[in-house]
Amino acid sequence: MRLTTKGRFAVTAMIDLAQNQDKGPVTLAGISERQSISLAYLEQLFSKLRRNHVVKSVRGPGGGYVLSRSADDVSIANIVFAVNEPLDTTRCGGSGNCQNAGPAGQVECITHNLWASLNEKIVDYLQSVSLQNLVDHHREKYEQPITMHVGKTAEIEVK
Repeated sequence: MRLTTKGRFAVTAMIDLAQNQDKGPVTLAGISERQSISLAYLEQLFSKLRRNHVVKSVRGPGGGYVLSRSADDVSIANIVFAVNEPLDTTRCGGSGNCQNAGPAGQVECITHNLWASLNEKIVDYLQSVSLQNLVDHHREKYEQPITMHVGKTAEIEVK
């Protein structure tokens, strides 16, 4: 299985959106600048995300995008599938016709069930992780207060 840049960039952009929408609608230009993703590529991704009801667009001055529902209610699977990212580890696309058996028909390869089971596990995992989980993880990892020791008795907390 290979997650392409489409899926990776969609998830990255959605984390950025979730982190910044408390200040109002988030522009694609802002996401593009912060995440170094092409604006044209973001426009394609967000068109798909909007059509699949993951985000809503806000028009006019101060417009941009907001989540269509709580970040707790948006799974990573929702995002990946919304941008049409295939998550299939089978050679046959899940159809079971991995090997052509000649005129008698087509047959699954001997590892078909292994890869089909892996597909299910991947989807289950991506469904279990919410956008809010990733936002919280990023915040915990990168935005914790830094305590600086100044002299022998003073501590300063920087946020």
